[in-house]
Amino acid sequence: MNLRTLPILEVNSEGKVTAALPAKPSGNAAKGSFSFVSLGCPKNTVDSEQMLGLLSEDGYELISDTNKSDFVVINTCGFIDRARAESFAVIDEMLEKKRKGIIKGVMVTGCLAERQREAILEERPEIDALIGVFGRDEVTRIADRILGNLAEQRNVFRPAPIRALADNHRMRITPRHFAYLKISEGCDRLCTFCAIPKMRGRHASKPIEDIVAEAQQLADTGVKEIIIVAQDTTYYGLDLYGKPRLTDLLEKLNEVQGIQWIRLMYYYPMYIDKSLLDVMAGAERILPYVDIPLQHANDLMLRRMARRVNKSQIEDLLGDMRSAVPGLAIRTTFISGFPGETEEQFHELAQFIEQQQFERAGVFTYSLEHDTPAARLPSLVDEAIALRRQEALMQIQQVSSFAFAKSLVGTQQKIIIDAAAPDQPGVWLGRSFADAPDVDAMVYVTETGGPLEAGQLADCEIVQTAGYDLVAAAL
Repeated sequence: MNLRTLPILEVNSEGKVTAALPAKPSGNAAKGSFSFVSLGCPKNTVDSEQMLGLLSEDGYELISDTNKSDFVVINTCGFIDRARAESFAVIDEMLEKKRKGIIKGVMVTGCLAERQREAILEERPEIDALIGVFGRDEVTRIADRILGNLAEQRNVFRPAPIRALADNHRMRITPRHFAYLKISEGCDRLCTFCAIPKMRGRHASKPIEDIVAEAQQLADTGVKEIIIVAQDTTYYGLDLYGKPRLTDLLEKLNEVQGIQWIRLMYYYPMYIDKSLLDVMAGAERILPYVDIPLQHANDLMLRRMARRVNKSQIEDLLGDMRSAVPGLAIRTTFISGFPGETEEQFHELAQFIEQQQFERAGVFTYSLEHDTPAARLPSLVDEAIALRRQEALMQIQQVSSFAFAKSLVGTQQKIIIDAAAPDQPGVWLGRSFADAPDVDAMVYVTETGGPLEAGQLADCEIVQTAGYDLVAAAL
């Protein structure tokens, strides 16, 4: 294992993430310089960290200013239209710099590359290299070709592996104190709205011992919080061991020294049984937090989505989870305007959200993806109607989220400190047990009992709310 922390993370005005390393690699002079833009989900972040590590180890210098680098790597997202538009905007920006002679090459990697393949090169022939999801570990060879003006192989696509790729050369772009831990790759679910299986292949689990070793390496570099990610977390181990093994994995991860928080993301509402809930409730380091995308609550909509669960099963599961894990904060997501969704079905979903009182939830309008089965479904919902329904659902959810925030006022909570608040001396930005990075709320913490620092788990009293967010005083 060679997991190292990248100390600088820059985000420009458009929200694009650029990683930067302030010093050249040790030893000989750098082979060349590069900049890196990482887009998309936390699973993509792990892939970015792997490529960053491989390039750095091979002697390439990572710098933040794209105007001073030899080439730029863009790890793209191809999930929905908005994500693709963002990816293409970055690609076009870097290609323009290449035309002006500012940089020598542009390398496009990740999900958009995997999904559209040669079509990208037909539209943007100036791209120097296109690397699919499973070709990421060949990034150094492609970099050598770009700087050596060897253009005979511009695309690298590899078949999905039967075992998840190892993430053992990571140079992390998250803050030092938290990291994403990817436990599997791909997905065997065939939800009709989703193209992830086309981009990421079938489900492939990492062995338990490899994940635990990676977690310990992360802990050794100062990580306090690991965030478990996968395309389908509860499916973990079925391909490798013949049965789901998430319970066993979590028991092992709970023993990793140095890790203080374990956060659970991307639970599919299947294979969640009593033994798993018991571990979630009883393991010292596992937070009472779970992300479980539900997508809808009407049985016909769930069948059209091929979700393989019905409303009654979802209600029973949520009841079991709340009974088994005291104080559980549940995050979920829903889709408004899925093909064929009627006003009656929308109102059923609205009533469900109101009744369940989720602590955290997001609602997304349906995105028509032409290479998915849902694209062939009749009765498309008008975009304006889908937006109206989205806004109505988020208004309902806001009531529950605000009520949850108010319920924490007057309580004492552990808050993980992320960073100093800009232009507010003595104020820090942190997160509670109920807040995953980037997707949930934040806690504004004032220094009252001594100086704070990033990565600290501070004992705090919650003193007031600020909408979704909290204000706390460090004790």
